Amino acid sequence: MAQSRPGKLKTMNARCPICRDVTTFDFRPFCSRRCANVDLARWLGGSYAIPVLADEDEDGDSATAAGEAAQIRRAERDE
Repeated sequence: MAQSRPGKLKTMNARCPICRDVTTFDFRPFCSRRCANVDLARWLGGSYAIPVLADEDEDGDSATAAGEAAQIRRAERDE
């Protein structure tokens, strides 16, 4: 491991992803509790989402195909 010079601390001027202010150690990667709570609210509210092309069930079938198959089984059972 490389040794650092005594008395020299590496500092990063990281910016808060919410307000772009300089971050603090206590709330990293945010600058304050307020920005951390804003980010949490965005996660919980669904603002951050990964787009998907089509929903698939665990068998790999599309959700509409699975729903259609269930309707056919119900119709056959009711006859």
